[in-house]
Amino acid sequence: MKYEDEREEASATTKLTYLLIGGGIGAILALLFAPKSGQELRGDIADATRKGIEKGKEAALVAREKAEEYYEVTRERAGEYYQAAQDKAGELKEKASELTDKAKEAAVRTANPFTAAIEAGKEAYTEEKRKSEVKVIAEGRPSYPVDKKEN
Repeated sequence: MKYEDEREEASATTKLTYLLIGGGIGAILALLFAPKSGQELRGDIADATRKGIEKGKEAALVAREKAEEYYEVTRERAGEYYQAAQDKAGELKEKASELTDKAKEAAVRTANPFTAAIEAGKEAYTEEKRKSEVKVIAEGRPSYPVDKKEN
């Protein structure tokens, strides 16, 4: 929609320019073909030229004012977009930080069961080893074969 509005305004400006140029050419031709004396003709041409220059200055002033308005509106919108982008970037940074924290917590939770399982396995091994050592000591005999030699 914005593009169409800009295009219509540009089209209107172009049409206005062509109208002014056409009016100027028509006025000059009317003066040239009107039955007047040389001095009157030159005066009329000078008047038409002055009027054309004045209208051209007015059109340039209007165009300048429009350009200034567009510049201000564009500058304001760019500032708004910049601020919105900064706000979104801040929000995304916060969300990324939250997700990082959640991922770290999940990793810790996931690592703990594995660590606990390994520790439990070590404890079970150590306990079984102690049981077998206690059993050997309780029976009072070594678990390896001993040659009985009498001296």
